Amino acid sequence: MEEPEMQLKGKKVTDKFTESVYVLANEPSVALYRLQEHVRRSLPELAQHKADMQRWEEQSQGAIYTVEYACSAVKNLVDSSVYFRSVEGLLKQAISIRDHMNATQGHRSYPDPPLPPNSP
Repeated sequence: MEEPEMQLKGKKVTDKFTESVYVLANEPSVALYRLQEHVRRSLPELAQHKADMQRWEEQSQGAIYTVEYACSAVKNLVDSSVYFRSVEGLLKQAISIRDHMNATQGHRSYPDPPLPPNSP
């Protein structure tokens, strides 16, 4: 009869001990300690990731500015093609007038420079 009674008392003691350990393990101060340890371990890595992301953002902003500036320059070149065609037409007209003036005077003092190919 002693055996079942001892087993019952042993079970009560182990149950109380388990409950006490469970309460201590989940006490708020222990939780805060675990949280502090987690933050202490994680914070340096997170700070490094933040610094990396800020550096990449700065590099990206620089690249975006460069691309926008290049696009603007190309657009300005395309827009100026009208003026280049006008200058080309005026140069051809000036060469034609010079040739006509030389022909009327009967001599040529300057040889014709090569003309650039017509661009579309």
